[in-house]
Amino acid sequence: MTDVVVEYLGALQAERGASRNTLAAYRRDLTDFTQFLNDQRRALRRTSPDDLVGYLERLRARGLRSSSVARRVSALRGLFRHLVSEGELRRDPTEHLEVPRRPRALPRTLSPQDAAALVEAPDPASPRGVRDRTVLELLYATGMRASECLGLAGEDVNLTAGYVICTGKGRQQRLVPLGAAAAQWITRYLREARPLYTRKRDSGRLFVNPRGGPLSRQSLWAIVRRAAAKAGLRRNVSPHVLRHSFASHLLEGGADLRSVQTMLGHADIATTQIYTHLPSATLLRMYRRFHPRA
Repeated sequence: MTDVVVEYLGALQAERGASRNTLAAYRRDLTDFTQFLNDQRRALRRTSPDDLVGYLERLRARGLRSSSVARRVSALRGLFRHLVSEGELRRDPTEHLEVPRRPRALPRTLSPQDAAALVEAPDPASPRGVRDRTVLELLYATGMRASECLGLAGEDVNLTAGYVICTGKGRQQRLVPLGAAAAQWITRYLREARPLYTRKRDSGRLFVNPRGGPLSRQSLWAIVRRAAAKAGLRRNVSPHVLRHSFASHLLEGGADLRSVQTMLGHADIATTQIYTHLPSATLLRMYRRFHPRA
């Protein structure tokens, strides 16, 4: 990477609070672009619109999906806007660059019955089972992202008031209500399982591994996959599927879109509106009941 790219990534982290995953993705994308420029014997500060078009053509030739190409364009726009704002460039070469449209894919969700089977799959007879059940209850009860769940500290959960503090993208914090079932399992986990894991070391995170260290992203995915297999769910299930299910089930139950947006931590309500396009048994029943030609 060039010094300019390193400086830009530092600004993203310091000024916008970009997450580690976002920084890693931008680093990969911008490194790939600077390698392309090196192959063309072009300097970053002399990048032209033709260079960018050539780069996009190379990406398409490599078989990248439109969503991946769009993400790289976003990284390049951010970099060149930064250079313009810092006085390094007079004009942004990405100004008229067309972004490929991302296909509008509906989020994958579970039925309420399958979600319940998944959450209840771990065996609470062991400390690991209690921890895993608590993790799944919390994910489904709050709709938080995997990174938000893993970053929780003990003081982020208020069992008396019934809410949890989630720290989302850009380090933005929000309060999410905590259901009775999730609160009961957190109480049990704090009483029975977590003290066994933190006898020698306590990382301060709510969810820890048997050595007291923070639960890893890989471990969280493994918890969800084990539960899905035990529940007999054939489709691939991830922590994000539980987040989608949380939002979908709330809306189907009558929750208003703005409330769901707040609980999910979406900056734009348009992001939340995709859940209104999901097939809904409630909508289907209403249609069949009231439409004159149903």
